[in-house]
Amino acid sequence: MNKKDLLFGFLIGCATTLLGSYVFITFFTEFKFIAGLQIIKSQGNLGKIITLGSILTLLTFGILLKLNKEMMARGVVLAVIVLAIITLFI
Repeated sequence: MNKKDLLFGFLIGCATTLLGSYVFITFFTEFKFIAGLQIIKSQGNLGKIITLGSILTLLTFGILLKLNKEMMARGVVLAVIVLAIITLFI
């Protein structure tokens, strides 16, 4: 059950980062999401957008800790670490 919770937390972390990136691109730029991703990637700022999108994972992490879901919270932290490593290579 622990590995399942860790995987579920990882997926939650990735999904909240994607949601945060979507919200940032949709509300704070004049681009649609897919076109915005392509333009931002061509400008070399995709890592910054992923970083801004991961702000929502802080809320998710706090909520999971309040609900005593420590393994899911670890999965969220793992997702942030993996996304940080991916951001270095983009």
